[in-house]
Amino acid sequence: MMTQPENPTAAGEADRRMLEGPRSRSQEFFTLLRVLRDFVRGFRALHFVGPCVTVFGSARIKEGQPHYELAREMGRAISRLGFTVMTGGGPGIMEGANRGAKEAGGPSVGCNVELPHEQKPNDYLDRWVTLRYFFVRKTLLVKYSYAFVILPGGAGTLDEFFEALTLIQTGKIRNFPIVVMGVEYWRELVDFMDKMARVGTIGREDLHLIQVTDSVDEAIEHIRVKAIEPFGLKYAAPKSTRWLGEHTLHGWRHPRPRTEPVAQ
Repeated sequence: MMTQPENPTAAGEADRRMLEGPRSRSQEFFTLLRVLRDFVRGFRALHFVGPCVTVFGSARIKEGQPHYELAREMGRAISRLGFTVMTGGGPGIMEGANRGAKEAGGPSVGCNVELPHEQKPNDYLDRWVTLRYFFVRKTLLVKYSYAFVILPGGAGTLDEFFEALTLIQTGKIRNFPIVVMGVEYWRELVDFMDKMARVGTIGREDLHLIQVTDSVDEAIEHIRVKAIEPFGLKYAAPKSTRWLGEHTLHGWRHPRPRTEPVAQ
């Protein structure tokens, strides 16, 4: 199932127009309505997807490259744990994670965004929504997730990583686990964060909010311990209202208790 924007403007223009400075009151009002519509469409599309783990990473990684295959393996493992795999819905790492979820028979969803150079949803999504506004997309990628997996990526991935970390560190969201995968790729960044802790610009305890590993088993165990029992995830089949045009996501399952072994 897909949800696409109605009567879209030039791809990627919505954010630029909103951020280019003050405009007339009527223009600002209609911008507010367009933002509201983005949120409503996102809420409707994702309300019944179940508890998610969001995977962030580069759109430029190609199939067959090690980090693509790591994302694919991680998508399978997250799905077997019982979570829905959520990504930005594009190619690269996102595609790999969604593909792994589909291969494991689990739900796979994406939050795409309009870009000047069109980013099409990948072929491994059960449900997706394409949004006008980047900040709406980032909000939705956080809203439905109980854990975050950070694989190698560029500026966008760094933005998503540090936004999730900042929301946890400031108490805006609960202490959901963040798993950083690609130890060698992120080595200098992790060292820099350690330097920040040494000079006092972040707290030493903030470093404990992330788990850095290349092991899928270790990552899954961390998510199991930190994201299932601590937040009281209990099975409750989502109920849709057909007269509102709502549909549950086929294949929805609930995360398994941490006492169960992970199927490999």
